Formats: sequence, C-alpha cells, structure tokens
Amino acid sequence: MIRVLLIDDHEMVRMGVHAYLSTQPDIEVIGEAENGKIGSEMALDLRPDIILMDLVMDVMDGIEATKVIIDQWRSAKIIVVTSFLDDEKLYPVIEAGATSYLLKTSGAHHIVDAIRATHQGESILEPRVTGKMMEKMRQEKEMTLHDDLTERELEILLLMAQGKSNQDIADDLFIALKTVKTHVSNLLSKLQVTDRTQAVIYAFKHDLVK
Repeated sequence: MIRVLLIDDHEMVRMGVHAYLSTQPDIEVIGEAENGKIGSEMALDLRPDIILMDLVMDVMDGIEATKVIIDQWRSAKIIVVTSFLDDEKLYPVIEAGATSYLLKTSGAHHIVDAIRATHQGESILEPRVTGKMMEKMRQEKEMTLHDDLTERELEILLLMAQGKSNQDIADDLFIALKTVKTHVSNLLSKLQVTDRTQAVIYAFKHDLVK
C-alpha cells in the first residue's frame, strides 16, 4: 500500500484528490494539511511514501515546506501538483528536492500514475517542465563556456575577432606561431566550436568584443 499525504490550501482540491485516490486499491491517503507548515510537520511525523505538495499556500508555501522536509528527511518523495509553471517557482522547488512536478490540469489518472512511478524511484515531470529545464541548462552551459578561457586565450579570441591570422597574432603578442595555434586549439575546445568562425560568432554573441 502506498501511503500518501496531501498538502494543499484548497479544501475542495484535497477532497477531490482524496476521493479519487481512495478508489485505488494500492493507495491510502493517511493525512491532509492546509499549508506547508502543518504539512511539513505531518510529513516528518507520519513519514508517508508520497507527499503531494501544492506550491502557493499561506503560512508556508510549497517551496519552503519542501526545503524543510528534505533537510530533515533526505529520502522523502515529493510530487509537486500546482497550477504554476513560472521560473520563480519551478526551479527553486526542484532544487529544493522535489522528485516529480505535475500541473493541476493533469488528468486524475496521470497523478495516480505519477504516484506509483515516483514510489518506484522514478522522476515524473510535466512535459513543459522538462522543456523548461532543458532550455535553462542549455542557456547556463552556453553562458559559462568562456569563463574557462585563460587571459591569453581570451586575448587571442579578441584578436581573431578583429580578423587577424595566427601569424598576425603571433607578431602582435611576440609569441611563437606554434604557441598561437595551441591556444587557438584550446579555446575552440573550451567553447565547444569546430572552427575560428564559430569562435568569433560566439565572441560577438556574448559581447566579448568591445
């Protein structure tokens, strides 16, 4: 039997979810809470298999409640069920330790499926959540690639952006041509591009060229 705790500030929502889950032979609702403070206390006391967590609640919201629970019970399995998909709520609660993230527009059977899957150790994310997480990861990765460049590599990249050849760069910096080629190879690798043109495009795109 999968023991579930409901944390949501809307009584009608709790009643509806409770009623539907009660029709499932392998799921038992062991408690309900109207805000994150009461919910986190109940979660730490009852240790349910699954916690269904709303995000926007009075007294203590779902993000803070998730932090409190995970801080004291690392293996807690929390499924966020919310109407919100904005970045200010999505990323903090995932980072806080929520296992799965669903929208309240999901069908009741989807929530049941998520409860069973999360109980088995899976992480179930609303497709739009997966898309936003991947986009955020892509942007963060792209934004930080040039942070790994050394001062010399960055200097050479800027000279490349001015249209200078390897020999020109060697002459300007008073270093060997072979050294320039090594730096160029290294910076291409760090920026994850295949040629000088792409490196220069990256430099302009990220405002590295003054």
